[in-house]
Amino acid sequence: MTKINIYCLFDKDDNFCGVYSSLKAIHRDAIALCNKSSSNVRVKVNGQVARPTLSLLRNVFKGEMNVKMLYTSGAHSVKILKTKLIE
Repeated sequence: MTKINIYCLFDKDDNFCGVYSSLKAIHRDAIALCNKSSSNVRVKVNGQVARPTLSLLRNVFKGEMNVKMLYTSGAHSVKILKTKLIE
């Protein structure tokens, strides 16, 4: 049985934007979807706001399952959900 971690990207209206197997790719696309206003992109983690980095994303998701992370910038936001695919 193969276990594969997958990452799903949703916009602010919970519309599905894509599924990824790479943290680097989903981080890049999340930044691109959020970065449509003049304010900086921020990420909400455990009730705190931080600057989104790939290492922060990796550390939040490390060893966890069914975790959501929210990227925001002004009126734009996206959610990343980590889950697993079992074959």
